[in-house]
Amino acid sequence: MIEPSGRKVFGVFAIIAWIVLWVVLVASLSGTVGGWPVLAQAVFYLVAGIAWIAPLKPVLSWIEIGRFKL
Repeated sequence: MIEPSGRKVFGVFAIIAWIVLWVVLVASLSGTVGGWPVLAQAVFYLVAGIAWIAPLKPVLSWIEIGRFKL
């Protein structure tokens, strides 16, 4: 069995940390967003639920090939 490289292990922890940070950020805005109309809340949470993925593209590239590629 092949041992995972340190880059992959670090990358996995970085991704987990990013997800936790994103969840805390979005949850901290829930008091403000809760006062919005329901449709605006739905749009906000839809965008927030998808937007966290975009910053991970360079990290995933770095994990795979060893350099940041945008």
